[in-house]
Amino acid sequence: MATRFVLTDYVNQALAHAAYDKLEDGTFAGRIPLCSGVVAFGTTLQRCVAELRSTLEDWILVGLKLGHAMPVIDGIDLNMNPQHEPVEAM
Repeated sequence: MATRFVLTDYVNQALAHAAYDKLEDGTFAGRIPLCSGVVAFGTTLQRCVAELRSTLEDWILVGLKLGHAMPVIDGIDLNMNPQHEPVEAM
């Protein structure tokens, strides 16, 4: 049975939804519409993809640390709904 890494799966699925444009100057811009504000640029498409991955990873880590609601991507939900045991009064 293969080991699954939820964060890796999330990044890969988000990148599968990426859109890339070739700009007038020959460089590339990439964005992930499901992840607000995740945008990157590169001198080549390959560099743009690498920059977009890095930007996405940073965006996820900051979002999780700050408790932001993360988009559910292809059924992968990084949001935490902690459940606590009731605290009994002393």
